[in-house]
Amino acid sequence: MRASPRRWSVATQTFALQVAVALLVVAVGLVAAYVQARRSQTQEATSRAMSVARTVASTPEVVQALSSGTPSPAVQDFAEEVRKETATDFVVVMNTQGVRYSHPDPARVGERFIGHIENAVRGGEVVEDYTGTLGPSRRVVVPVESDTGSVVGLVAVGITRTALSRAVSNQLPVLLAAGAAAALLSGLGAALVARRTRRQTLGLGERQLREMYEYYDAVLHAVTEGLILVDQEGRLQLANDEAIRLLGLPDDATGRPLAELGLSPSLTTALSDGAHREDELRLTEDRILVLSTAPATWEGRRLGTVATLRDRTDLEHLTGELDSARGVTEALRSQAHESANRIHTIVSLIELGHTERALEFATDELAVTQRLADQVVGAGTEPVLAALLVGKSAQASERGIDLRISGDADWPPGAVPVRDIVTIVGNLIDNAFDAVTGGASKAERRVDVDISVASEGEIRSVVLEVADSGPGLPADTVELVARRGFSTKGQGSAGRRGIGLALVSQTVDRLHGTLAVTGPPGARFVIRLPFDTEADHG
Repeated sequence: MRASPRRWSVATQTFALQVAVALLVVAVGLVAAYVQARRSQTQEATSRAMSVARTVASTPEVVQALSSGTPSPAVQDFAEEVRKETATDFVVVMNTQGVRYSHPDPARVGERFIGHIENAVRGGEVVEDYTGTLGPSRRVVVPVESDTGSVVGLVAVGITRTALSRAVSNQLPVLLAAGAAAALLSGLGAALVARRTRRQTLGLGERQLREMYEYYDAVLHAVTEGLILVDQEGRLQLANDEAIRLLGLPDDATGRPLAELGLSPSLTTALSDGAHREDELRLTEDRILVLSTAPATWEGRRLGTVATLRDRTDLEHLTGELDSARGVTEALRSQAHESANRIHTIVSLIELGHTERALEFATDELAVTQRLADQVVGAGTEPVLAALLVGKSAQASERGIDLRISGDADWPPGAVPVRDIVTIVGNLIDNAFDAVTGGASKAERRVDVDISVASEGEIRSVVLEVADSGPGLPADTVELVARRGFSTKGQGSAGRRGIGLALVSQTVDRLHGTLAVTGPPGARFVIRLPFDTEADHG
């Protein structure tokens, strides 16, 4: 059972259509050529007959015979000689009444001419198709004029339609050969086009291509991950809805070079260099993305780079908060252990009868704890920030770091979203802790935190300063601290090294603040965050 044409491949359908069109064009061309040949042959026969008739009409012997009004056998002989030499079918000489003086059939000499002669008798010329004694023919009739200009007779010359058809038929082999050559060339051209189409469509049929496109389009719009394809020249060839959203691409991004789409240089390089990457964290202006890339190939041929993107912004913020909470938990656990040791010490002193020493020891520990609580909580600052600083203080104590929080720390409640407070303050203090414990001696492990409110005209800003006694930042890296992946430490777990400062920079930009970095000696981060005065509830 033959397959339906609808199931043919696109290449086969293209070939069939082109062959059909070519055959139709050739057939129409042959018919047109045949009609044109008949017309040309008729025009050529008319012109030849007219020339012969005029020549015979001007022959002196003919003029003299018609002027005398007496038929002469010489006219018959002359007319037949002319007919044979000019390859016409009849040359008839007649008087003005139409009585023949000559005819191819001598028996018809003396009979009346069959056809229209009225216009010729009046001095005109007649051209017509008429059926006479020899059958249908193309004929001309011209007058014979005497020396005085009067019409004394007529000359009719004709070529039968049979002779015309035979002449046209003689041209048919040439026309058919030309048509066959045209059909062959068209077929070869159609075969070449079909071959190229088959190669470009992989031999797939119309239905398969349509279904493939529909499925491809549906999948691209349905996947929750961003998917992009970049060609060898660094131009974006494909981007689904999620990728456009995550990267903030313009509507006309497809087909344009990545360098023109407003992406960071590092992200542009990562998307186009063809290297294999797996779950790398990358930052845009307002998002944290998990990027995976791999070379895109087809049958061993490199097409470009395919990349997937996942939004990890919320997860990274939550992870940072979780790290802070975990640190606080570890510090509290350590403090609980330390408190247990101190309680055992106090109890032992009492059991040994050193009651005064036990009271003095307990009072000193209580004073230290109360001083920290009064310093942080009693400052009237944002409660979330106070809790964070208490936790960081416990961490500092556990790690042997001298964390100094200014006594007049003032962060108005509600000035900045609490989630952003944790991100900014927590990351800066954690980085400071890591900096001072990297190689400094215990006596030099100091971190200073100062928080204040500054006013510049009608604009009020929270100013956060975090300084440490660590080695500071190298001079050539001060401008790099806000980039994703910048770190003076080794790569940490889960690829999160260097993400903290980038998160801080990203958050500060979103809050329309500023970030300044100085050092060495040490490193000092100064952040200014403007806030609405109506948000101040302190």
